[in-house]
Amino acid sequence: MTGTNPLGRRERKKAATRKNISDVATMMFLERGFDDVSIREIADAADVSPTTVFAHFPQKEALVFDEDDEQRDRLVGAVRDRADGSTINRAIRDFYATEIGANLDEHGEDVARIFLRFLNETPALRDYAAKMWLRHEDALADAIADELGLDAPTPEIRVYARFVLQLQLLITDSDDQLATLDAGFVVLEHGWGRVEQRLVGSAHDPR
Repeated sequence: MTGTNPLGRRERKKAATRKNISDVATMMFLERGFDDVSIREIADAADVSPTTVFAHFPQKEALVFDEDDEQRDRLVGAVRDRADGSTINRAIRDFYATEIGANLDEHGEDVARIFLRFLNETPALRDYAAKMWLRHEDALADAIADELGLDAPTPEIRVYARFVLQLQLLITDSDDQLATLDAGFVVLEHGWGRVEQRLVGSAHDPR
């Protein structure tokens, strides 16, 4: 049985400092707006120096997203550690659903809605979030190729990985995240042609 080694005292302290800085910055941004809060103000509120802030976050936008590496690892883990008999498509769909539920459980629906509106109304953060998430494309494509017994991702795998990651961005922007999640993975599972046939059939159904 294998497992990750527990973090040492120094690593735990660094992780706690990083989380505190991010939490303080995010609350200040929500209260006053992203552009109206300086790094100096964040450092003072978090009781650290500006140098410490930049040691953990190379740019201001990164302060809002403190789990980039962890999200990548969870995404790849959803593929590698999926249950026997589960398809890759289903495993990623379930992972996204779990992430949506965890976010609501941790912050509450009202806070989650406020935070999403804040992101959507701040162009710099929208752009950063999209670029950050899409950086996981290579890791996801490599994991899928490995699970299928291939030496490297095929063009189809790379297209699928890009679609899956773009879908997550669409879900984040949606007022009904679970409905968008299900719609996206229906298209990925069955293809647009089959979905189009069903939609056309329902539109012409006299009932």
